[in-house]
This record gives sequence, structure tokens and C-alpha cells, in this order.
Amino acid sequence: MADTKQERTAAKLAKQIGAFAKEHGGAEGQLAYIGQMGTRIVLVGEDGGWGDLVAPTHAVARQAAEKAGLTLHEEFDGDFAAKVKTGPYEWKRMAGLQLGGGK
Repeated sequence: MADTKQERTAAKLAKQIGAFAKEHGGAEGQLAYIGQMGTRIVLVGEDGGWGDLVAPTHAVARQAAEKAGLTLHEEFDGDFAAKVKTGPYEWKRMAGLQLGGGK
């Protein structure tokens, strides 16, 4: 029964990845282990838009990425990160966190 639940979860995530890719002219991704919470699927669209999803396990995240045809990067390195476009909101938010704010 657990395999069926994992397959359904992977299929749901794959559908969300596909919707993101469609909205952003395609997408690439990277899987990041986030401890007991699971694995984050970081998505970067061809237009520079970005987002993420969380899978309960690394295996489910990888299965979802494969089902969606998502090109995966091993690391969120400079070339991949350079594709991300940020706006004033993100810069303000990042600066606020650095300065002890965050609101």
C-alpha cells in the first residue's frame, strides 16, 4: 500500500512540475534534501521564474521529476542560479533577513 501512496504523490508532484514548466516556458530543477521534512524540488523556469515543491522522500522527488521530464542539476551552482530572476520583493526580503527583519 505504501508504494501506491508514493506513486500517487509522485504523480501529483509531476503534474505540478508540468504546470510550472508550462507557465514558465519550460523548467529545470535540483533536488535538495531538507532532513526529516523530505526533499525540496527547486524549479527554475526558462523565463527566470522560480518555485519549489516538497516531496516526502528523495525517491518520490526523483520519481516525480522523471515523470515530469524535468532536467535535474546535481548542484544549484552559479550557471543554474544565474537563470533565476528576482525582483524587488525578494531583494527586500533577503535584506530584511540579513538585517534581522524579515517582514
